[in-house]
Amino acid sequence: MSFSRTIIISCAGMGNRLGLGTTKALVEVDGKPLIIRHLEYLEDEEDIRVVVGYQAEKVIETVTAYRKDVLFVFNHDFRNTGTGASVALASKYANEYILSLDGDMLIHPEDMRRILACEHEFVGGNPIASDDPWMLQTFEQDGREMVSAFSHCMGNYEWNGITQMLSSKMLKGNGHVFHLIEPYLPVAFMELRTREIDTIHDYERAAEWVKRGFV
Repeated sequence: MSFSRTIIISCAGMGNRLGLGTTKALVEVDGKPLIIRHLEYLEDEEDIRVVVGYQAEKVIETVTAYRKDVLFVFNHDFRNTGTGASVALASKYANEYILSLDGDMLIHPEDMRRILACEHEFVGGNPIASDDPWMLQTFEQDGREMVSAFSHCMGNYEWNGITQMLSSKMLKGNGHVFHLIEPYLPVAFMELRTREIDTIHDYERAAEWVKRGFV
């Protein structure tokens, strides 16, 4: 049986810390919304699900103007739940694997190609670059770096919200995506160049990163 995957992009949050009055998936960097940047990379993926909540109509309008076959999943309790709940809602009847992406980030084009070429479970991270990161603790096992824990106070890398897991492991949860993953650690680590946009300082750094050509 060939590798099968469902892409879930979490776009339900309000983005209060950013302070721009819009859900972060619609924030424009260099004239292009973050959600459209994701979809450009995902042209060859057949099963894409976007979880909406805050400003759902605007997200749906933006996405459908670019691509018509995206499935929208509503997280009606977006004010009280995290991305873990959004992913769990969208995981129903998914393909064998789920690739979970946050709608509030930029991913280096080369690394996005590596992500899409991967056919096994992984947890993504990058050198710490955000103002208030969750971190990954890792260790070496048989010559491979593995994620052993998530932490808000110490770790080797910043957790960037990107993971690929068997869909059967992602069906229940209300907190963050990493809460869904924690029972199944250790999981292979993949170092990725990303910029998450939680605060205005994150946004400014991300915009400069794009302007420099992702260097």
